Amino acid sequence: MEILASIVGNIVPSVGEYWNYHKEADQHVKNLKRKWELLEGRKDDIKKILDSELRQGKKPKQEVKLWLQNVETIKGDIDIGQEPARWMFLSRMRKGEYAFKKTKEVEELYQAGDFTDGLVLDLPERIGKMMPPSTLVGESTAQRTKKEILACMLDNNVGKIGVYGMGGIGKTTVMKEVNNFLLNESNKFESVIWVTVSKEFDLIKLQNDIACRLKLELPKFEDEIIRAAELYTALKDRRYVLILDDLWETFALEKVGIPEPTSANGCKIVLTTRDLDVCRGMSCKDIKMESLSKEEARELFLHKMEYDVFNTPYLKAIAEDVLQTCARLPLAIVTIAGSFKRLVHDYEWRDALEQLRTSLKGFDNIEKQVHEVLKFSYERLKEEKLKQCLLHCALYPEDFKIDKKELIEDLIDERIIERMKSRQAEYDRGYSMLNKLENASLLEGGIGIMKFDRIEFVKMHDLVRDMVLLVASPEFMVGHLGLKDFSDEGKWRENLVKASLMYNKISRIPSNVSPMCPNLSTLLLHHNSSLDDVPDSLFEHLHGLKVLNLSYIGIESLPNSVFSLKNLTTLRLRRCINLKHLSSLAKLTTLRKLDLSVIPITEVPGLEMLVNLTYLNLDAWNLKIMPLGILPKLSHLQYLRFSCKVTVKGEEIERLKKLENVWVRFDDLYEFCSFIRSLEKRRLACYQIQVGESEEDRHRDIQDVGKGVILQKCNLGRGGESLVLPEDVQYLEIVECHDLTSLCDVPSLKYVRELKKIILRNCKGIEHVLSSSSVTDSLQTLEILELWGLDNLRGLFRKERAASARVPPNTFSRLQTIALDRCPNIKKLLPPGLLLHLRNLDEIYVYACGVEEIIGEASDEFEEEEKEEEGMDTTKITLPNLRLLELWELPGLKTICSSSKRLKQIKNGGSRWTVRTLRMSFNPFSVYVNSKHGY
Repeated sequence: MEILASIVGNIVPSVGEYWNYHKEADQHVKNLKRKWELLEGRKDDIKKILDSELRQGKKPKQEVKLWLQNVETIKGDIDIGQEPARWMFLSRMRKGEYAFKKTKEVEELYQAGDFTDGLVLDLPERIGKMMPPSTLVGESTAQRTKKEILACMLDNNVGKIGVYGMGGIGKTTVMKEVNNFLLNESNKFESVIWVTVSKEFDLIKLQNDIACRLKLELPKFEDEIIRAAELYTALKDRRYVLILDDLWETFALEKVGIPEPTSANGCKIVLTTRDLDVCRGMSCKDIKMESLSKEEARELFLHKMEYDVFNTPYLKAIAEDVLQTCARLPLAIVTIAGSFKRLVHDYEWRDALEQLRTSLKGFDNIEKQVHEVLKFSYERLKEEKLKQCLLHCALYPEDFKIDKKELIEDLIDERIIERMKSRQAEYDRGYSMLNKLENASLLEGGIGIMKFDRIEFVKMHDLVRDMVLLVASPEFMVGHLGLKDFSDEGKWRENLVKASLMYNKISRIPSNVSPMCPNLSTLLLHHNSSLDDVPDSLFEHLHGLKVLNLSYIGIESLPNSVFSLKNLTTLRLRRCINLKHLSSLAKLTTLRKLDLSVIPITEVPGLEMLVNLTYLNLDAWNLKIMPLGILPKLSHLQYLRFSCKVTVKGEEIERLKKLENVWVRFDDLYEFCSFIRSLEKRRLACYQIQVGESEEDRHRDIQDVGKGVILQKCNLGRGGESLVLPEDVQYLEIVECHDLTSLCDVPSLKYVRELKKIILRNCKGIEHVLSSSSVTDSLQTLEILELWGLDNLRGLFRKERAASARVPPNTFSRLQTIALDRCPNIKKLLPPGLLLHLRNLDEIYVYACGVEEIIGEASDEFEEEEKEEEGMDTTKITLPNLRLLELWELPGLKTICSSSKRLKQIKNGGSRWTVRTLRMSFNPFSVYVNSKHGY
């Protein structure tokens, strides 16, 4: 009976359950359809967001990938089909049961798709730099090679690729295209690392170059094995592409620290070389770079000529012959076209062609022919100074990016650029010369970053450099010399004119080395950081030496023989950080340039005798006093730079009427204003002038750019009529000037026309940056505003009670960046009246401030005035260019903007952060919020 009761007890509920499946089948099916539509909608939304994130190079979380797979799986399972008739009990019951259970599965899957922590993983920062775009020489040939390289990139069985072909054929140009494609249009690789290797293979340099691209600092004093281990650790978890451009010899990857590319790690190595044996020695899949087709060669020639010479009747036949001499090699074509494009008449073309043919006679080897073609282009340069400029560029290492400003300084030092009426005129001549050499395709121009500064540079193709050095031989010595090489008298030839050993690893010069080189005028030893001793004997017989560069070496003292070089015009000792003492310079009366920057000397004996100086850099951190009476004797100075620890007298510097570039500090405002007034209509090309006390060394090893004034601990006074600012000042920093209440207290700001950046730092009296009645036109050019440690700052803008007390048009109209740090009393960052003018605002940074609102409502006092701002819709405000809002340590922050405005969506890191109560119309922008406070 008990068994029977148990069976009946189990059957009855089951019967009831199945009866419900039959009875509610239609409802269960409807529920399933509705739940599935919701799930499919969530899936579509997630896929759209995920696609957007993946385009930024991020990686989907594994749980998200599994969820999407599960949605696709259940989609295949759901097949409701035609509803069965009501009298078909079993079919309806099964349909109802199926729909009921699938509805639960769909509901659970829907709930699991609420990825509140985001859909993607923030991958390590993607490494890689876009290469400057260039004309892809030989479009079809280059594109064919590019496609072949990219096909190998997608082939899991190919880990190393070697692109080979003769010099100047376009291998580097194609690889630049591949590099940019991988960074722009492919997410397959996390890092694209470009390293130029060049002829002189240096394992340590290769390690350093790769580490630099990865933003990794390798231990300097460890051996190669330890450094290789560090590099290997940094690379082993990355899916990278390593591009080695211009490799001349094979090497073992493990010695450098490069993981072997495999199908498992998905990494690739691509190298370019002139030698097929290098490709094979590195176990590469080799790809040959072919010469241009006849049509491509013709097209490139016309592109460089900039007019259709083949359709010019009297030149057509000659041009065909000229093109034929270039052997369909891109480098030869562009250089020859650069030489011929300046010719007009047919007899000029015939004469030049005859010279070119004569230079090529007897050379059957294509590479030697190319060398002669390049030499022809060099010899066709009309100005001798251009040839000398090109020769000087060859003194730099192979593939070196030469900063144009540094190069022009060299050309001035070498008198390749003759002395002119002003330093600016000399610079103009220098830029003009470099432009001509670029137009002749003997130099390649570009823009890059060096020591965090944007620079314009030029570089030489290695074939051009080889040609130039052969032309200059035997008067030039350029190369990597070691200790033994220094003792080789054969290298120090009697007819030697210029010797460049820069950027080497020379650690010591033997004491018996005493070159007999009476014609040597230039010796460049800079950037040999391990060189800590230069013997007296080195300069004993170098009486003709004019330019000596010993910068960035480790010497503790200069040899006495240097102080007897009576023909020396340039002496550079920049960043010799162990050099604490100098003997008297009194005998070096021909010196025109003296650079003693960033060295620990305390005095410069004999400086008063250097009356021919035009350039003096004494930015030496231990130098604190400049004795009175010296500066007026240096009346030819065009460039003057001191450390901020040294003060100068206005009456002395006012007498230097040729000054164009100035970095000095005055004790007080009177000295400063007196100097500014003394300039009258004369404008300085570049300056950084500090006024007042200096509690810190403000030395900055930066490029000499800009026009700046720094006022520190000055008594500006309310009204401050005594302050006179240069009209062309671009950078103004005011530090610890506590009697200043706002910038309105500086009336001379009204006359400033080029101001781009203002920093207000630790000024306790400042309550507002501006007031509506005192805004000047100078602020229409402002791009950056930084406010640091302003204890009493209440707001950026103080509105005054007046009918015209509105924010004047174009106030802050070019402002791109606002940064606040440690301003505890400001509550509202951007008042509504100011928002209308911030159309170019790009970044906002707020750190450790008392801010409650980033974008505020109209205040009660001036609500009506603020709402009536011209053209302003108080329900919808747009900051069209706002890209970044970074907030840190803001314990009082209540809202990004007031609730009466409309904010759509902002981003916190990589995840969506929806603001429900705020409503403000913004273009998409990123917000970085300190998670510690959970804003």
